Amino acid sequence: MTNKSFNYVILFFTFFLIQSLQFVSAQHATITGKVAGGTPEILPVVRLCNSADSTLVKAAICDSLGNFEIEITKTGSFLIIIDQLDYLKFVSQPFEVASDSSQIQLPLITLKAASTQLQDVVITVKKPFIERKIDRVIVNPDALVGSTGTTALELLEKAPGIIVDFNGNISLKGKSGVQVFIDNKPTYMSQEDLAGYLRSLPSNSVASIEIMTNPPARYDASGNAGIINIILKKLKEKGFNGGITLSYGQGRYMRTNNSFTFNYRVNKINLFTTLGVSQNNSYQDLDINRYYYTPGSQFSSAFLQNSYIKRQFGGKTGKIGMDWYVSRKSTIGVVFSGSHDPSLTTNNNSANILAADSSIAAVVSAYSKSRNLWYNGSANINYTLKIDSLGKELSINADYIRYKSEHDQTLENTTSANDGTIINSLNLESSLPADIDIKTAKIDYINPFKNNNRLEFGVKTAFVSTDNTADFYDVVGTSLVPNYTFSNRFLYKENNNAAYANYAQEIGKFAFQLGLRFESIRMQGNQLGNPLVSDSSFSRMYNSLFPTAYFSYTPDSSKYHQIGLSFGRRIDYPNYQDMNPFTYPMDAYTYYAGNPFLKPTFSYNFELTYSYKNAFSVTVDYSLVHNLINETNEQVNNIYYSRPGNYGNQTAYGISVSGEFSITKWWNVQYYSEMKNIGYNTSIYNQPLVENRWYWYVGPAFKFQITPKFTADLAGSYQTRILSGQFLTIPITQMRVGLAYKILKEKGSVKLSLSDVFHSNKPGGDIRNIANSEANWLSKLDTRVLTIGFSYRFSKGKALNARESGSSDSEKQRVDH
Repeated sequence: MTNKSFNYVILFFTFFLIQSLQFVSAQHATITGKVAGGTPEILPVVRLCNSADSTLVKAAICDSLGNFEIEITKTGSFLIIIDQLDYLKFVSQPFEVASDSSQIQLPLITLKAASTQLQDVVITVKKPFIERKIDRVIVNPDALVGSTGTTALELLEKAPGIIVDFNGNISLKGKSGVQVFIDNKPTYMSQEDLAGYLRSLPSNSVASIEIMTNPPARYDASGNAGIINIILKKLKEKGFNGGITLSYGQGRYMRTNNSFTFNYRVNKINLFTTLGVSQNNSYQDLDINRYYYTPGSQFSSAFLQNSYIKRQFGGKTGKIGMDWYVSRKSTIGVVFSGSHDPSLTTNNNSANILAADSSIAAVVSAYSKSRNLWYNGSANINYTLKIDSLGKELSINADYIRYKSEHDQTLENTTSANDGTIINSLNLESSLPADIDIKTAKIDYINPFKNNNRLEFGVKTAFVSTDNTADFYDVVGTSLVPNYTFSNRFLYKENNNAAYANYAQEIGKFAFQLGLRFESIRMQGNQLGNPLVSDSSFSRMYNSLFPTAYFSYTPDSSKYHQIGLSFGRRIDYPNYQDMNPFTYPMDAYTYYAGNPFLKPTFSYNFELTYSYKNAFSVTVDYSLVHNLINETNEQVNNIYYSRPGNYGNQTAYGISVSGEFSITKWWNVQYYSEMKNIGYNTSIYNQPLVENRWYWYVGPAFKFQITPKFTADLAGSYQTRILSGQFLTIPITQMRVGLAYKILKEKGSVKLSLSDVFHSNKPGGDIRNIANSEANWLSKLDTRVLTIGFSYRFSKGKALNARESGSSDSEKQRVDH
């Protein structure tokens, strides 16, 4: 199938989805009832199921008086099922819902205490793909067949509003600068390292993904595009419980992602651990074309380059922790985690240099090999005190994180004339070790009140120190001669102190949440000199306030309709190594450099959202960004310099539509689409960039329940051109399919998936606003992958409540090397 025909398929899907939205006004029936008995502190969960096979149709939670209400838009025979700990399972008699039904009142349901303690009771409730709260959207990946056997990075690509490019850079609703958290703790990594870590993390270990475009005041203010919080699975049952996931994928190269998780609780001690082993190999076939002109706009030369880049990412991750339930109110926990991630990247590069008459003037041949070992260890100690039954809670967290990188690289580059004469050559070896130490501590207090309001406040401090060395050597015969043009050492220290307060209240149909965060950060950088370059240093301090506000209104008593409005001010600090001023080569014609003059990015973000029954939503958003930090490109003497820079002003506004609904009882539809205008008003290297462009993205997904044990997924996406600073990307399309079958008494499953079915995901675009130059690129990637996965869980014991831990905030995200 060609890209053009695939686009028609996507357009058909979109038209079909729009037509299908008529479900909003469909006839419906309301089923009401009341549950008596049970544990007073636990609100019963009522499940409406098909009477034929007990498959879940819809679930509801009783109110404090035991009343429940379920609305459905289908007819048939149903029954009610209620599972509650220490009580006998309740199963009602089947009842009919006819086409003319409007209100069905069920008899009083009374739960009966179990005479003996129940064993091996597993309560399974299907979660929707999307859930919405006042300050975030929650994605439940278990609702997707194609998620098992893939990586956490591939899982993010399937979440609404999130785009992952071919380098692993993550953007949210068209904006870069996203903070990625793991279990409410920041990742403290650069985009490159974060992508490598997420590739090593099996998707089956992810419980949910929280998307916060305007994060509340409790979170660090860093990240102008918001926060993506990846919640990992943590088993919650007494006894010995666990799960295993194995997968093997084959594109042009192989990949495998495997994990093992177990939890053991006895008396007041809860032990848990997660282990993961992965290998992800891939390639990038990259074409880059650069055209050079005289100041009078006459063509002077061109550089036409092809690079075949092979990447081999290995990964071993581990986490072990313990919770000690000292009493019913207090818990002490410790968590140790670490990863060991080796990688090998080779780049075979060939290029033709064209003269002014378009004839070949010279040929370039280059080869580079890069070995990297990235590993880290972290320790967390936490304490939680539940002060009273109303929910007052005090939590204390302290973290120590250490990252270490060993990076060795060789670069050979030769430029030859047509007759074979060597014009110039470059032979470099380099060692680029890095050490990063992070210490954080924070205290949080939550104080709920009786009249549906809540007060939160807390303080935090963080200390960061980095040491980055770049030792470059020219290879002369068999000798290594220090290269002081590229060699450097950069030392950096930072202290960040913050305090916040957050207040939330519900008043009838109206709810609001207001927050204010204060942050004070001091930065100190020291570039050590060498025989050719003198020392340099900088010191900066920023003090800022960051308000947040959320408002929601639910006009109807059934809470089907909801209107939400949010606002937030945020900041992006430069990555630690981005401020390192030295330059290093990727090849003889492409250099990368830091920028010690980077300023923080400030953004103002607004959103207005309407949602219906938590299954359909429309969002209008607007953001104004000052001094956006993004990649810039400059051409000097036919050499391209890539470095981070500040774009003066960026505006982004648009509309998005998302939702989930069922066409039949076996056919479910999930969809996300957005249209957004991104504009810039700035100057890059004295070249004006005053432009704005619309883009459109659509991503429908279809889930088919073929039998109670057999499911299938079909999904695709289409994205038009996107303007991102100096880059204007080309349209991208892709499609994926998946099959899943439950085995071993439904405790295990086998899944088969194929990503990028038509191998149409080929990123590319133009690099613009460069003096006397034009450039474009096109990538072919190892994205068509057939994956088979197996997962199995074992479980014994009663469910218990898990709790969160971690004091870290935004520091991890800014690690770069």
